[in-house]
Amino acid sequence: MLANILVGLVALIHLYIVYLEMVLWDTPRGHKAFGLKPDFATASKTLAANQGLYNGFLAAGLIWGLWLGVAGFQVKVFFLLCVAIAGLYGAATVSRKILYIQTVPAVLALVALWFGR
Repeated sequence: MLANILVGLVALIHLYIVYLEMVLWDTPRGHKAFGLKPDFATASKTLAANQGLYNGFLAAGLIWGLWLGVAGFQVKVFFLLCVAIAGLYGAATVSRKILYIQTVPAVLALVALWFGR
């Protein structure tokens, strides 16, 4: 039960990231969320939308795993590992904040999932 709640939370975080990257990137809210200058946000809007799409695939995979129920254990593990690894890479290359937004929730969900078996 707790594991599925945490998996759902990670999926929701990624749906919000999709919204930020695909819709709000070139707005004051997007600038604030990602620490962007307006000219850079405008120039990189297409790249951000592409990045948002990938985050959407992560969310979709987690939602799929939840939809499968007990049979979705491996799907949830796979997509949570993808989120955690992407978060580690983002923390190392972009901002340490990504570690706390992506990796920590994914790892907590993985631990809960593993011990909830």
